[in-house]
Amino acid sequence: MHEEFPKGGQLAGRREWIGLCVLSIACLIYSMDLSVLFLAMPAIMADLDPSASELLWINDIYGFMVSGFLVTMGTLGDRIGRRRVLLFGAFAFGVASALAAFSSTSQQLIISRALLGIAGATIAPSTLSLVVNLFQNEAERTRAIGIWGTAFALGGLVGPLIGGGLLQYFHWGSVFLINIPVMAALLIAAPFLLPEYKNDEGGKLDLLSVLLSLATVLPVIYGFKHMAAYGFEVSQLVPIAIGILVGAWFVRRQKKLEHPLIDLALFRIPAFTASLMVNLAGVFFVFGVFLFQNLFLQLVLGLSPLEAALWSIPSALIFTIMSLQSYRVINRFGQVKTILLGLLVNAIGTAAMAIAAYMESLLGVLGSSMLVGLGFVPVILTTTGLIVGTAPPERAGSASALSETGAEFGGALGVALLGSIGTIVYRMSMQDVDLSGLSDAQALAVSTTLTGAVEVAKTLGNEVSPVWLDTARSGFSLGFAVCCALATVTLVLLAVIARKVYATSHIDESAVAAH
Repeated sequence: MHEEFPKGGQLAGRREWIGLCVLSIACLIYSMDLSVLFLAMPAIMADLDPSASELLWINDIYGFMVSGFLVTMGTLGDRIGRRRVLLFGAFAFGVASALAAFSSTSQQLIISRALLGIAGATIAPSTLSLVVNLFQNEAERTRAIGIWGTAFALGGLVGPLIGGGLLQYFHWGSVFLINIPVMAALLIAAPFLLPEYKNDEGGKLDLLSVLLSLATVLPVIYGFKHMAAYGFEVSQLVPIAIGILVGAWFVRRQKKLEHPLIDLALFRIPAFTASLMVNLAGVFFVFGVFLFQNLFLQLVLGLSPLEAALWSIPSALIFTIMSLQSYRVINRFGQVKTILLGLLVNAIGTAAMAIAAYMESLLGVLGSSMLVGLGFVPVILTTTGLIVGTAPPERAGSASALSETGAEFGGALGVALLGSIGTIVYRMSMQDVDLSGLSDAQALAVSTTLTGAVEVAKTLGNEVSPVWLDTARSGFSLGFAVCCALATVTLVLLAVIARKVYATSHIDESAVAAH
């Protein structure tokens, strides 16, 4: 009889596969929470009237708090139990969702989103490390990671679709309330279905390293945010420099600790480092580009949140299907070729999207996003498997935490930096526009963001759109196109570099090959 999975580890049973489903629910929710906010931003802007800086913080603080706390929470899970941390995170996520839903000011929403990010960080590192523990067979593990990755794609599909429907008929806070019943179901099911794992010899959590890791990430992001919101000033380089210096201190401390927060020895493995960098870069561009896409559909093309969600379904389906079927691509081409071909397909997709964005083509942008999904998903899932697989077994938990940290940080950084580039292009496009008929506050809103321009145009009540609104939309589309072109060049260069690194790594791909 033909054996579906090769030898090389004990095959999983029903409990393991059901446990994988439970873990996937957790992944889906915090992925959905990020994607659903893309559609809610115009409604939040109209209701809470945030400043340009506050708008960036509302959008980005969740991802940055997740990335800042991921390694800490992953280490905490190793110490006290990954299931326990997962359950605590699910409860905290539900509470923070309620706080976000009923926020009445921008500041309250930013704080609630920050708490959501911390709670999400307790969920995220537990999932991949538990998948590694649940599935001993390499081929089964590859397939399980594909299913685990599908949860993120489903979050991208279900989030905008449900969120678009809710925003059509209810207050924007409803997009957060949908988290609560799902987290409640997770709290009920996980203790019965998910076994506990922890490392009794992991040592104590180094609190100074925790503080240093946060002091590395947040000042750097703060500098880039203000650069995007208010234009470049020399003073904005100060927090970025502080973050880099603290980062150097953090790395030096990790080298001295017996039980470091980040195991720096993993970076001496070429395949591990290359996979981590490819993973981070892939997520960096996809999250940034898809933020532009959702805003483009609503603010440039004038679609409602629900219409934007419905038009995005085909590309989200491609992400979901590729997540479930990526193991077949890996079996057919091998891990290295899958990564290299995926990067090239991804680059072709972003190049096509750059053209479509510049031409303001709905079908062009959506078709390009489907092409991006075809290349992106196999790359992310394959590199995730290599990050865990190339690390020594006793360091799998640390490798998992680094993998998710890279992915979350890459996504959040992509939104911030590509958003900053797009904002700079937009501001340059609006420099010479005649806004003399507007008040100072209205002129500032129009010249800062397209969201502000659209809202000001609505308050004027004219049947014919003002001339400056067309210029604003063109400026946003140009910024979108510039970021996509940058993604194309970077992804091609990344493929060239990765090919050279993997060629010297001597990766054994037989463990995941189909027999």
